[in-house]
Amino acid sequence: MTLSDARLRHLKPKAKACKVSDFDGLYVAVTPNGSKLWRFKYRVDGKEKLLSIGAYPAISLVQARQTRDAARASLAASGKPPTQKKHDRASRQNASHLPAG
Repeated sequence: MTLSDARLRHLKPKAKACKVSDFDGLYVAVTPNGSKLWRFKYRVDGKEKLLSIGAYPAISLVQARQTRDAARASLAASGKPPTQKKHDRASRQNASHLPAG
């Protein structure tokens, strides 16, 4: 059964962290403190990898699915996961180190 927005809103924290699956590797991790974090699990060369997407409700179900689909397309095309967050972070660091002028 796939996730719905109503089901996401009503997820309650438990004593231990738990995972609630959507489909195609996307799931939401519910932590004991009540955080709901989007994750995408995939494999590269037989090794399991994990892509952190963001927190619910800041990242909606539709946005999380779109991110998962983009990651799957990137994996299929290049065999490498998307590294947009790393690229954005590197761009910000490079911009802050440029001389003024």
